[in-house]
Amino acid sequence: MTMNDKQPEMPGPVRRAPDDKPEPGGAPTEETELADACARFADLCQYFSQQNMDLPPQIVDEVRLVSKLAVGDRIARMKRLNQDLMEYLNDAGPDPQVRQ
Repeated sequence: MTMNDKQPEMPGPVRRAPDDKPEPGGAPTEETELADACARFADLCQYFSQQNMDLPPQIVDEVRLVSKLAVGDRIARMKRLNQDLMEYLNDAGPDPQVRQ
């Protein structure tokens, strides 16, 4: 078996840090906020694809680095990338299909 011949323990409940307060749905705020920012980015990427537009190269370069950041920094960076994409679309011309 394993060291000290102990049987594997059954997984217990997930323990949270004292400052990691869950939202009403049970997910921690940071995880929910990151998921929202990433979903928004995915929506924008889908829109670019539907319009046969390429993402700006600097956005592509930055999004490659996001996974290396701490969660809080990821949230901030994804929100900034989303804002940059919206500004890029605004500069490219108005389009009523873009949701704010």
